[in-house]
Amino acid sequence: MTAQTDTSGSVTTVYQVSGMSCGHCEGSVSGEISRLAGVTSVKAVASTGEVTVVSDAPLDEDAVRAAVDEAGFELVGKA
Repeated sequence: MTAQTDTSGSVTTVYQVSGMSCGHCEGSVSGEISRLAGVTSVKAVASTGEVTVVSDAPLDEDAVRAAVDEAGFELVGKA
């Protein structure tokens, strides 16, 4: 699990997502997660399957899982 709080009070969490293979996949996952309340940035990397999310507070993992499912991929867990 990777979750860090920086000095500005935001939380950075890295998730592992399976099934991403291209830039379109990255965009789909990033778009769905960025709709979650409190999310300030999302960076998905298809080659590693890692999705880095910065938010105002820790996110509910079920909400992140639902967003990833909506994009058509599977949340494996926190990296």
